[in-house]
Amino acid sequence: METYLGLDLGGTKLLIGEVDNLGNILRYKKYDSGYFNQQAAFEIIKVSLDDYIRTVGWSTGEKPAGMGVGLIGRVDPVEGVWLQIDPGRTQPIALAQELFDAYGIPCHIDNDVKSATRAERVFGFGQISRNFIYLNAGTGIAAGVVVNGRQIRGSHFNAGEVGHTCVGVNIGIKCGCGRMDCVEQIASGIGFDRCARLLSDRYETKLHIPADKGERVLISEIFALSKKGDPLCVQLVENASQTLANLIMNLVRVSDPDTVVLGGGIVSDGYIHTKVLEKLNPVTMRFVSNGVVITKLNPDFIGLLGAGAVAMNM
Repeated sequence: METYLGLDLGGTKLLIGEVDNLGNILRYKKYDSGYFNQQAAFEIIKVSLDDYIRTVGWSTGEKPAGMGVGLIGRVDPVEGVWLQIDPGRTQPIALAQELFDAYGIPCHIDNDVKSATRAERVFGFGQISRNFIYLNAGTGIAAGVVVNGRQIRGSHFNAGEVGHTCVGVNIGIKCGCGRMDCVEQIASGIGFDRCARLLSDRYETKLHIPADKGERVLISEIFALSKKGDPLCVQLVENASQTLANLIMNLVRVSDPDTVVLGGGIVSDGYIHTKVLEKLNPVTMRFVSNGVVITKLNPDFIGLLGAGAVAMNM
């Protein structure tokens, strides 16, 4: 049985594991990553992978057939180059070749949300759809768009950065990209925190807002208080759900999908999903025949499954 090694590198953790070609996770281990640039990330990956090989090992006793890495930022999956994390962290590195040289396992790399979209295409709703959007709402917001079975990447591998669009919900928050009220500043983990701090003096609330701005408000607490009618949390959820609904309707008009798949921690418990569905215009959504659905893949492991699909080079 061939297996594939996946590495899912996010802003706070690195998840390493083996998967088979059916999407079964055979074994895994989680590592802290912390804040990094691209060169530091390469060292984090090597130290962690050395530990994984030593403490977990290969499930079959043999090296996996391939290695796949899902990464934040812009990635050239054809040349295997990690181009940048963000405009302030741009240090292109030929990561796929570096890892192949270090471990002797064929290596492929891709952006993390595009990797998750691959997981959806190979193991999830892609089994019934060749035209779908995977929209990830987590710490940030981004999308993968699949048209006629092919994933859209763009001229600079930057397609899908839909968190940096404006959809008519006006809060008054400037985004790092320079625009006002980008989707990511309202409906992501970062956005909920920024909106809570901005609006806290306008609405009564029992929400705990950390004094340390390096610590974010808890989404689970916002949702729980919203269900109890907490004025601030009700408004935060209303703003975010309207923002996501508007974004989905705009995206549907662009690529004409039959399915919109939602992933990420913001939507995984289903609460905001219901709110979004209530705000979708039926005429706009009439051709989305399979609906706006939450991924059936485990949200804690979709990145790892995506990295496994990247390793398969599918």
